[in-house]
Amino acid sequence: MQLTTASEVVRFSGELEDTAANFYEKLAEKYPECKETFLSFLKENRKNRVMVQRTYNEVVTDALETGFSFEGLNVDEYIFEGAVAEDASLSNVVQRALEIEEKLQKFYTTAAKMSKSLLADIPRVFERIGKRGEERKEKLKLLL
Repeated sequence: MQLTTASEVVRFSGELEDTAANFYEKLAEKYPECKETFLSFLKENRKNRVMVQRTYNEVVTDALETGFSFEGLNVDEYIFEGAVAEDASLSNVVQRALEIEEKLQKFYTTAAKMSKSLLADIPRVFERIGKRGEERKEKLKLLL
Protein backbone atom coordinates (compact mmCIF):
# COMPACT_ATOMS: atom_id res chain seq x y z
CA MET A 1 0.00 0.00 0.00
CA GLN A 2 1.26 3.45 -0.85
CA LEU A 3 0.63 6.67 0.98
CA THR A 4 0.26 9.95 -0.86
CA THR A 5 -1.08 12.59 1.52
CA ALA A 6 0.41 14.14 4.60
CA SER A 7 -2.55 13.03 6.72
CA GLU A 8 -1.98 9.40 5.64
CA VAL A 9 1.71 9.60 6.51
CA VAL A 10 1.00 11.21 9.88
CA ARG A 11 -1.61 8.55 10.68
CA PHE A 12 0.79 5.77 9.65
CA SER A 13 3.63 7.24 11.72
CA GLY A 14 1.29 7.18 14.73
CA GLU A 15 0.56 3.51 14.10
CA LEU A 16 4.28 2.73 13.91
CA GLU A 17 4.94 4.62 17.15
CA ASP A 18 2.07 2.83 18.92
CA THR A 19 3.34 -0.58 17.80
CA ALA A 20 6.88 0.24 18.94
CA ALA A 21 5.63 1.63 22.29
CA ASN A 22 3.65 -1.56 22.95
CA PHE A 23 6.71 -3.63 22.03
CA TYR A 24 8.92 -1.76 24.49
CA GLU A 25 6.28 -1.87 27.22
CA LYS A 26 6.21 -5.67 27.02
CA LEU A 27 10.01 -5.82 27.03
CA ALA A 28 10.20 -3.58 30.11
CA GLU A 29 7.95 -6.01 31.96
CA LYS A 30 9.80 -9.11 30.79
CA TYR A 31 13.41 -7.88 31.17
CA PRO A 32 13.71 -5.92 34.42
CA GLU A 33 17.46 -5.55 33.99
CA CYS A 34 16.77 -3.35 30.93
CA LYS A 35 13.51 -1.84 32.13
CA GLU A 36 14.81 1.72 32.29
CA THR A 37 16.04 1.69 28.69
CA PHE A 38 12.87 0.11 27.33
CA LEU A 39 10.61 2.50 29.28
CA SER A 40 12.58 5.48 27.98
CA PHE A 41 12.01 4.24 24.42
CA LEU A 42 8.30 3.75 25.14
CA LYS A 43 8.02 7.33 26.41
CA GLU A 44 9.88 8.64 23.39
CA ASN A 45 7.59 6.71 21.02
CA ARG A 46 4.55 8.28 22.65
CA LYS A 47 6.18 11.70 22.54
CA ASN A 48 7.03 11.25 18.84
CA ARG A 49 3.42 10.41 18.05
CA VAL A 50 2.15 13.55 19.76
CA MET A 51 4.87 15.74 18.27
CA VAL A 52 4.16 14.64 14.69
CA GLN A 53 0.40 15.02 15.10
CA ARG A 54 0.74 18.43 16.75
CA THR A 55 3.09 19.69 14.05
CA TYR A 56 0.76 18.44 11.35
CA ASN A 57 -2.24 20.11 12.99
CA GLU A 58 -0.37 23.40 13.24
CA VAL A 59 0.95 23.66 9.69
CA VAL A 60 -0.98 21.54 7.23
CA THR A 61 -4.22 22.81 5.77
CA ASP A 62 -6.66 21.24 3.38
CA ALA A 63 -5.06 23.29 0.61
CA LEU A 64 -1.81 21.36 1.07
CA GLU A 65 -3.52 17.99 1.31
CA THR A 66 -3.24 17.30 -2.39
CA GLY A 67 -1.04 14.23 -2.49
CA PHE A 68 1.98 16.13 -3.77
CA SER A 69 4.76 15.08 -1.52
CA PHE A 70 4.47 11.45 -0.51
CA GLU A 71 3.61 9.74 -3.75
CA GLY A 72 5.43 6.45 -3.83
CA LEU A 73 5.87 6.03 -0.07
CA ASN A 74 5.26 2.29 0.19
CA VAL A 75 4.31 1.46 3.78
CA ASP A 76 4.93 -2.24 3.28
CA GLU A 77 8.64 -1.50 3.68
CA TYR A 78 8.11 -0.09 7.17
CA ILE A 79 5.48 -2.29 8.80
CA PHE A 80 6.72 -4.44 11.67
CA GLU A 81 5.27 -6.72 14.29
CA GLY A 82 5.71 -5.74 17.90
CA ALA A 83 5.45 -9.27 19.22
CA VAL A 84 8.36 -11.28 20.52
CA ALA A 85 8.49 -14.98 21.46
CA GLU A 86 7.90 -15.71 25.13
CA ASP A 87 11.13 -17.67 25.42
CA ALA A 88 13.27 -15.17 23.49
CA SER A 89 16.62 -14.33 24.99
CA LEU A 90 17.55 -10.75 25.75
CA SER A 91 20.02 -10.88 22.87
CA ASN A 92 17.30 -11.96 20.42
CA VAL A 93 14.94 -9.30 21.73
CA VAL A 94 17.56 -6.59 21.34
CA GLN A 95 18.26 -7.74 17.78
CA ARG A 96 14.51 -7.47 17.06
CA ALA A 97 14.43 -4.01 18.64
CA LEU A 98 17.34 -2.96 16.40
CA GLU A 99 15.37 -4.12 13.34
CA ILE A 100 12.36 -2.10 14.49
CA GLU A 101 14.48 1.00 15.10
CA GLU A 102 16.01 0.64 11.65
CA LYS A 103 12.56 0.56 10.03
CA LEU A 104 11.36 3.54 12.06
CA GLN A 105 14.47 5.53 11.16
CA LYS A 106 14.16 4.65 7.47
CA PHE A 107 10.49 5.66 7.44
CA TYR A 108 11.10 9.05 9.04
CA THR A 109 14.15 9.80 6.90
CA THR A 110 12.32 8.90 3.68
CA ALA A 111 9.19 10.84 4.67
CA ALA A 112 11.32 13.89 5.51
CA LYS A 113 13.04 13.83 2.13
CA MET A 114 9.78 13.38 0.24
CA SER A 115 8.07 16.32 1.94
CA LYS A 116 10.94 18.78 2.03
CA SER A 117 10.09 20.51 -1.25
CA LEU A 118 6.97 22.22 0.04
CA LEU A 119 6.66 21.75 3.77
CA ALA A 120 9.14 22.93 6.39
CA ASP A 121 7.96 21.87 9.84
CA ILE A 122 6.86 18.31 9.07
CA PRO A 123 10.18 17.29 7.45
CA ARG A 124 12.07 18.90 10.32
CA VAL A 125 10.17 16.79 12.88
CA PHE A 126 10.62 13.64 10.78
CA GLU A 127 14.37 14.34 10.45
CA ARG A 128 14.71 14.89 14.20
CA ILE A 129 12.98 11.60 14.98
CA GLY A 130 15.07 9.81 12.34
CA LYS A 131 18.31 11.16 13.81
CA ARG A 132 17.29 10.03 17.29
CA GLY A 133 16.99 6.55 15.85
CA GLU A 134 20.78 6.33 15.67
CA GLU A 135 21.05 7.15 19.38
CA ARG A 136 18.42 4.57 20.22
CA LYS A 137 20.21 1.89 18.21
CA GLU A 138 23.46 2.67 20.04
CA LYS A 139 21.69 2.29 23.40
CA LEU A 140 20.30 -1.04 22.29
CA LYS A 141 23.71 -2.26 21.17
CA LEU A 142 25.00 -1.61 24.68
CA LEU A 143 22.49 -4.18 25.95
CA LEU A 144 24.05 -6.95 23.85
